[in-house]
Amino acid sequence: AAELNIPFTVGGGISRIEDVAVLLKAGADKISINSAAVRNPHLISELAGKFGSQCVVVAIDTNKTDDNWIVFVDGGRTPVQLKTVEWAVKAAKLGAGEILLTSMANDGTKSGFSIDITADVCRNVNVPVIASGGAGKMDHFKNLFLNTDCSAALAAGVFHYGEIDIRELKEYLSKEKIPIR
Repeated sequence: AAELNIPFTVGGGISRIEDVAVLLKAGADKISINSAAVRNPHLISELAGKFGSQCVVVAIDTNKTDDNWIVFVDGGRTPVQLKTVEWAVKAAKLGAGEILLTSMANDGTKSGFSIDITADVCRNVNVPVIASGGAGKMDHFKNLFLNTDCSAALAAGVFHYGEIDIRELKEYLSKEKIPIR
């Protein structure tokens, strides 16, 4: 926090109110919970009640199994008997301020975002959805924003390895009449 001048979210291993209090005091703007929320859904309500929904991001790792998008926990290793859209709806009702939706089917492939599940989640929740998994070229961002109501897109490798320049991506999206910040 001392080195950054942008808002940032911290996730990984958060399972208690005390964890969140320490992270926010250290300068995080938001926290992200995934496996702990699936195992204890009331954690979402507890955190939203104590710190506000704007602080609580529920991350959902999803993959298609037998033609159904289902939730995975433990860093995407363990499937659980939750359908993705149903879990996103429940998480939002419990107080999640945002949903971070990662398509494990597309993550790391650079073949584009999973438009179908992203659009489905966006249609069913009343909180911002951040799409993750699959960014490989600028058109993938354009297609995501034109074909879903997601609020943001997350990408990592394409930025880390200089395959897409963030400034150029923003200019490209702006030219395509897609609002950006």
